Amino acid sequence: MSALAELCQEICNCQKCEISRSRTRAVPGEGPDNAEIMFIGEAPGYHEDQQGRPFVGQAGQFLSELLASIGLQRPDVYITNIIKTRPPGNRDPLPVEINNCKAWLDRQLEIIHPKMIVTLGRYSMARFFPGKTISQIHGASVTKDGVIYFAMYHPAAALHQQSLRDTIMKDMQKIPALLQANAGEAPAEASVAAAKQLPLF
Repeated sequence: MSALAELCQEICNCQKCEISRSRTRAVPGEGPDNAEIMFIGEAPGYHEDQQGRPFVGQAGQFLSELLASIGLQRPDVYITNIIKTRPPGNRDPLPVEINNCKAWLDRQLEIIHPKMIVTLGRYSMARFFPGKTISQIHGASVTKDGVIYFAMYHPAAALHQQSLRDTIMKDMQKIPALLQANAGEAPAEASVAAAKQLPLF
């Protein structure tokens, strides 16, 4: 069993939070252990809790569409959340829950060692861009220790606010050029310049 598979088993057995008692399944994340890109959302929802897989509801369908727009499929990337258990009623994650799950995310990052981390929504954004707001920094990136950190709205935002759909799609289009530039290749488009550089941590 791979280190990532063992970690997923540990996460599924975790009982640190009160919400672990009400879940159907934990949702560790899924994707290859050598993924170049890791997408980090906020928390599992109803469908994720039922299936034990991240981003399988409407927001997940939009994420699959976004990936396809840059020539990727779900098996090409790693997808996870800041917390691994659905909060009751889909409420926001509590600070204690985020803190309890921090070690799991840290270990996922160590094992996968992605070239790019894409934060989806304000809770994952807060982990890597503290003190910022999503409306300020969506579509912005910073590179630290060879890893690109890139902030995006959560795909679910487009379901609640249709006007954000185009914004999210445009931000997604910046990803290939950012990866190319980080690899020392000439970017195909000028989208790297369009992504603002921000301080990190």
